[in-house]
Amino acid sequence: MKQWGQLSFKSSRNQVNAKKFNAVEENSEVCGWNEFFLLKMVLLLLLMLGLLPHVINETHSTPPSMDTHSTSCRRSDSFPVLHEFAQPGDLVIGEIASMFFLLRIATKFNQPPAPRLNKEVIMVPKDYQDILALVFAVKEINQNHRILPNVTLGFHIYDSYHNTEMTYKMSLDLLSSQIRFVPNYKCDIQNNLITVIGGMISGISQNIATIMNTYKIPQFTTGPLDVMVTEKTLFPSLYQMVPHKIQEYNGIVQLLKHFGWTWIGLFTLNSISGETFLQIFAPLLFQQHICIAFIVKIPKWKYVDGILQLSNTEVNKISDVLESKANVFLVYAGSLAMEALYRYLNMTFLHSPIGKVWIVTIHWGFKGNTQQRGWHIQSFHGAMSLSVHSNEPLGFKNFLQNVRPSSWAKENQYMQDFWEKVFNCYLKNITEHEETKEACTGDENLESLPGIFFEMSMTGHSYAVYNAAHAVAHALHAMYEARSKHRLRVVREKLAPWNLRSWELHPFLRSITFNNSAGETVHFDENQELIAGFDVTNWVIFPNQSFLRVKVGRMDPRGPPGNELTIQDERIVWHSTFNQILPVSTCNDNCHPGYRKKKKEGEQFCCYDCVPCPEGEISSKMDMDACTECSEDHYSNMGKNQCIPKVISYLSYQEPLGIILASFSLAFTLITAAVIKTFMKNHDTPVVKANNRSLTYVLLSSLLLCFLCSLLFIGCPERVICLLRQTTFGIIFSVALSSLLSKTITVIVAFMATKPGSRMRKWVGIRLANSIVLSCSFIQAGICALWLSTSPPFPDTDMHSLNGKIIVECNEGSMFYCVLGYMGFLAAISFTVAYFARKLPDGFNETKFITFSMLVFCSVWLSFVPTYLSTKGKYMVAVEIFSIITSSAGLLLCIFSPKCYIIVFRPDLNNKEQLILRKNLNIFK
Repeated sequence: MKQWGQLSFKSSRNQVNAKKFNAVEENSEVCGWNEFFLLKMVLLLLLMLGLLPHVINETHSTPPSMDTHSTSCRRSDSFPVLHEFAQPGDLVIGEIASMFFLLRIATKFNQPPAPRLNKEVIMVPKDYQDILALVFAVKEINQNHRILPNVTLGFHIYDSYHNTEMTYKMSLDLLSSQIRFVPNYKCDIQNNLITVIGGMISGISQNIATIMNTYKIPQFTTGPLDVMVTEKTLFPSLYQMVPHKIQEYNGIVQLLKHFGWTWIGLFTLNSISGETFLQIFAPLLFQQHICIAFIVKIPKWKYVDGILQLSNTEVNKISDVLESKANVFLVYAGSLAMEALYRYLNMTFLHSPIGKVWIVTIHWGFKGNTQQRGWHIQSFHGAMSLSVHSNEPLGFKNFLQNVRPSSWAKENQYMQDFWEKVFNCYLKNITEHEETKEACTGDENLESLPGIFFEMSMTGHSYAVYNAAHAVAHALHAMYEARSKHRLRVVREKLAPWNLRSWELHPFLRSITFNNSAGETVHFDENQELIAGFDVTNWVIFPNQSFLRVKVGRMDPRGPPGNELTIQDERIVWHSTFNQILPVSTCNDNCHPGYRKKKKEGEQFCCYDCVPCPEGEISSKMDMDACTECSEDHYSNMGKNQCIPKVISYLSYQEPLGIILASFSLAFTLITAAVIKTFMKNHDTPVVKANNRSLTYVLLSSLLLCFLCSLLFIGCPERVICLLRQTTFGIIFSVALSSLLSKTITVIVAFMATKPGSRMRKWVGIRLANSIVLSCSFIQAGICALWLSTSPPFPDTDMHSLNGKIIVECNEGSMFYCVLGYMGFLAAISFTVAYFARKLPDGFNETKFITFSMLVFCSVWLSFVPTYLSTKGKYMVAVEIFSIITSSAGLLLCIFSPKCYIIVFRPDLNNKEQLILRKNLNIFK
C-alpha cells in the first residue's frame, strides 16, 4: 500500500501551516508526482476559481487506498462534470468540445461554489458531429493494423460549456487521473494523455493552450484564432487545423470583389474580438474600394439567459438597418452572438423573410439550439460563406447512420442528452419535467433531423477533428519507428506507450505528411498551420429548416496571384427576391462605360454621381474613377467608351468637293483660254487694240494661271506643293491686279494727255504700263522670297481641331497674311483708281467694267478672311479655292464678256469709226 501525504494550505481566513507532500516510492510505475512548482500554480488557479476548498476538504478526508497492481483510483471529485465520454487506450486523445451552453453559472469568491453544476443547459446538437468525428477517427485508426499496430488509442471528451472557468476545469481534468481530480498527479497508466483537440472558438482555444502549453502537450484547434493566440513564441505547442483569420478576411474581400458588391452592412460582436476584426477588416475593404453602409454591434451575452433580455432599442436598431440599400450583410460573430441575431430577426420579421445576401464567417455554420425548433431561417436562404474545407472520409456516413443510443448511452452522457433533446423523447426514467415526452425507441435515425440540428455530411470543423486525430496517429507511428530503430541498436530497452512523453511528438508533427481516407494530403506549414483552403459554400434553405450545403467554389490562399478564388457562378442559388439575378449591392447605380465617378460631398467614396467623359476621353469599364485620354491619333466614339483611329483628312480629287472645285477650275481655265484665242484671232481689231493690247494679254494669262493654281490646293500636301501653293497664288494674283491697275492708270493718263499743253504726253505709252506691272509684281515676289527664306511653309498635321480626324495641311505661318495683305492693298488701290476714273471717256468704257470687277473681287476676298479663319481642315482649303475661282471669274466675266460679245456677236461695232463715235459720245456725256 502506498500512503498519501497529507496536504495543508495557508489561507487568509484560517492560518494553516503548509506541509510537505509525501511522494510515492521512486520505483512506482503507476503513481507519481511531476514538477512541484506546477502543482503550486494549478492550486493557485483552483483557489481563484473557488474550487480549492473542495480539493482541500477531499484531501483531508480519509486517504484513498490503492492496490499496487490496480490501475485506477477511487472517484472523489467533489465537482463532477455533467458531460464526458471516455474510451480507454494505451494513449489517450483528449477533446474539449463546445456543445452546451450553461444557463446560469456565476463564481462568487466569498463563498464555496455549488457542489454540482446546474443541469439547465442549452445544447447545439450540430456540434455533436465533432465528437462523433473523433470517435470515428479513433475507431478507424485502431482497426488499421498498418498504423500503431501494438498501440491502442483511446479518447477522453469533455465539454467547455462555452465558459472560461469550465474550460480551465476540463483542461485540468484531462491532466488528472481519469476518475480523480488531482491535477499534475497521475494515478493510472490508462490516462496517458498524448494530445488535446479543441476548441472551436478562439477564446476557448486560448484557455486550453494556457494549461497545455505548460506541459508542452500538442493542442489542435479546430476554429479560427486571434492574432495573439497564433504567436508561436507564446504558444509553441499549438497546431491550427484551419487557415489563419487573415486568409479568411482576404477571401471574403475577394468574394465581395468578385460579385461587385461595394456597399455592405456589418454585424459583429460588441467585444474586443469584434473591434479587432473591424481594425483589420475595414482597411482591407478600403483597399478594394468597398464601403461599409452600417455597423451593428451585437451585445455580448456571457450567458444564454442574457439573450432573453434583448432590449427593444436593439430590435429597433436592427429593424432600421435591414431597410438599408445594402443587399449584402456580413456577419462576424460566434454562436452566442448568432443566437442573439436569430432572435432579433425573428422578432423583427417574423413572417416575412429578409431579402438580403448574408455572408457568414467560419465561426457559424447554420446551426441552432434545441429551443429554436419553431424559428424560421428562410432569411438566410442563398447565403454565402467561406467554410472550413471538408471532404467525406470513407465510411463516415455509414458510421452516422448506425449511431444508436443503445451502444453508448450508459457511459456517454453526450449521447443521452443529445438523443433526448433532438428527438424530444426520454431514455431514462420519467421525471416530473418529462411527463409530456414519450420514450425513445432507440431506432431514431440522424438522417431525419433538420440540417440546423445535424448534418450527415462531414462539416469543416469535424473534418479538422478527424484530420487532427490522424495526424497524431501518423506522428506517433513515425516516432515509434524512429525510437524502435534507435533503441534496438543502442539501448535495446523495452518500448512501452507509457514511456512516451508528449513533448517528444512535436518534431514529428511538424514534418508529418500523409493521405487520409478522403484522398487528401495533410501536412503543416512552418507556422504549424494546416495547409488547406476554404470552400465557397452556398446555403440553400428549405421551409422545413433543412438545408443543402452546396460547394460552389474554392479559396486557395497559396494559389497563383489573382487566381486564389474560383467560383462557379451558375451553381449559386440566390434568395427568391432576386429572381436568380446576381444581386447588386452598391450605394448608387453603377457608372456605365462612357461615364466616370464624381464624388458626392459629405458621402463615402462608394457614393457618387456619374458624369460623361469629356471629348477625347473614354471609360471602357464600369465605375471608373477617371476617364482615359485617347492618344493623339485616336478619338472617342459617340458613347465615349472606345478610342477609334482618326481618319486622315485633306481635300482630295476622290471626294465630291474636290471634284467640283477642280471641275470649275478647269472649266474657267478653258473659258479663259477661249477668250485668249478669240483675242488673238482678232488681234488687230479696235476692241482688242483698245486700252493697251499687251496688258490685256498679261491680264488674261494671269487669270488663266489663277484658275490653274487652284489645283495646287487639291491633293495631299507635300513639301514642294506647300512651297508653291501660296507663293504662286500670291504672285499670279499680284500680276493680275497690277495689270488692272496699269490699265486704269493708262486710261487716266491718256485722257489727261489729250488736253492742250498737258505734260502727261510723255507718260503715254507701253513703258508706264509695263513699269506698273513689273514693280507691283516684284514687290509681291520679294515678300514671297523673304517668306521662303525665313520660315517656308511645310506639311503639318493637326490632330485636335476636328474630332476624329487628322488634318494634313500646309503650315504657312504668319507670312501668308503679309502676302494676302499686299494683295488686298493692290486691290484697294485698283478699285479706288477705277472708281474715280469710271466716268472718263473711253471707247468701250473699260474703267466702268474694271470698277465693277474690282468691286466683285474685293467683296469675295473681304468675306474670305473671316470664313477662312473660322473653318478647319479641308474646308479651309476649299474656301480659298472657291475665293480664287470666284474672284478670278469675276475679273474675267466683268471685264472681257462685253468685249467678247462685240467680237463674236456684234462684229459691226468692232471698227474704228464706231470706236471714235462711242468715245465722242462719252465725252459729251
